[in-house]
Amino acid sequence: MQPLASLPSTVASTLIGVLADIDDTITTDGRLTPEAYNAMSRVQHAGLLMIPITGRPAGWCDHIARLWPVDGVVGENGAFYFRYDHQARKFLSRFEIPDQQAQDNRTKMKAIAERILAEVPGTALASDQPYRIADIAIDFCEDVDPLPPHAVNQIVEMMTAEGLTAKVSSIHVNGWFGTYDKLTMTRTFLQDCFSIDIEKARERFVFVGDSPNDQPMFSFFPNAVGVANLRGFSEQLDQPPAYITTGEGGTGFSELVDALICARSEATV
Repeated sequence: MQPLASLPSTVASTLIGVLADIDDTITTDGRLTPEAYNAMSRVQHAGLLMIPITGRPAGWCDHIARLWPVDGVVGENGAFYFRYDHQARKFLSRFEIPDQQAQDNRTKMKAIAERILAEVPGTALASDQPYRIADIAIDFCEDVDPLPPHAVNQIVEMMTAEGLTAKVSSIHVNGWFGTYDKLTMTRTFLQDCFSIDIEKARERFVFVGDSPNDQPMFSFFPNAVGVANLRGFSEQLDQPPAYITTGEGGTGFSELVDALICARSEATV
């Protein structure tokens, strides 16, 4: 991974938007700082799309789509997108899994989660689980004492043995039925809402993330960026981003936004 300073200034001048994970990318120590919130607003004021791509639940994403300075959000690792059109006062959404199938899946996943909690000491359902529609989230360090790597691996193995797709974030192991991921729904969202063919425009977006579940995005976008705390997952990364910030979490996100906006300003002089 190259330092963020190596990102060519020409990238900023042709940029369409910024895609960003939330936990430990936009947030810092579990909180959304004024600096990071302002950075999202600055992205929009620069005429760029600002789109969080997160593992967080539908309940959170409804709030994010309506109230944050964003142009939409992809949630639960690609299970859906939400967008609130403020001009039309209309909430837009699309789900990867039909409602009845999602209900059936939740019943199966509840049983799987119960087995994980019984067999892996120290685990808990994520506190945001009641607001999820398409996956289960097992907490390994957000509201519980941090678990060792072998326990996290055991959770992943139990999920995959049950036929779930399992992804590790910086705080949870998420599991769901289906082959979708953050990238598949990002592709759908940009096409549906902005008529953008991401295959043709991948060089005109920057994605920034912090953990292994961001790897589909890291590998797809040539200008992908990791915030500095991504280094803690270096042994788990088969597909790292091209660049990395000096700051961690929201500080690193703000560092990226500063660099992009500065480069865009210089390009118009």
